[in-house]
Amino acid sequence: MENILFLDIETVPQQENYHSLDSRWKKLWDKKAKQIAQNEESPEALYPRAGIYAEFGKIICISVGFMILKKDDRMFRMTSFYGEDEKEILTKFCELLQKNYNPKDHFLCAHNGKEFDFPYLSRRIMIQGLPIPDMLDLAGKKPWDVKHLDTMNLWKFGDFKNYTSLDLLTAVFDIPSPKEDIDGSMVFDIFYQDRNLERIRKYCQNDVASLASIYLHMINQQPLQPQEIIII
Repeated sequence: MENILFLDIETVPQQENYHSLDSRWKKLWDKKAKQIAQNEESPEALYPRAGIYAEFGKIICISVGFMILKKDDRMFRMTSFYGEDEKEILTKFCELLQKNYNPKDHFLCAHNGKEFDFPYLSRRIMIQGLPIPDMLDLAGKKPWDVKHLDTMNLWKFGDFKNYTSLDLLTAVFDIPSPKEDIDGSMVFDIFYQDRNLERIRKYCQNDVASLASIYLHMINQQPLQPQEIIII
């Protein structure tokens, strides 16, 4: 457990609304919107969903947590990098990885991380012109050299037909829901309308604590208790 960095990211579209896009990006989003539309929604109506695509979105919060074990005591320390400046967020996160984590000794863990968090982080790091940290760099690596854990994949046991949400797994394992205040669909409005980054940070950290508790349950250990969680 001490060799795992648990993480979660929150993302939003690059712009506050569709009309803020320049003509080039409007054309590109129009094309993307046609691919994802299900009920003839307009590109404007679909634009709040642009944040889930690394080409059209940006990262506004990265929360991370790690376990410290001392004899019979556990402490789960969490911190977040968040704000409106994505490059600053990613720079600090990359510095943390390069300084403290390496693929030989450590793992990264996220829920649906292999499909979302890890590639999204890598793409946005590349877009911002930053070096990709060793923990995220897959170039030339064999599958067994990639130290990425994904609780959704662990839960599938080889069954790739269904998506299982973090919230559903917390219910399955009788762990408190991280979605009691907000859920991912509300992040867009909370960021662009309410401008409440603190609320987003707390939500992201709740997801990380739930992620760690799910992983602990999967390895037959007790989920985190509130007194074990330290915010730094």
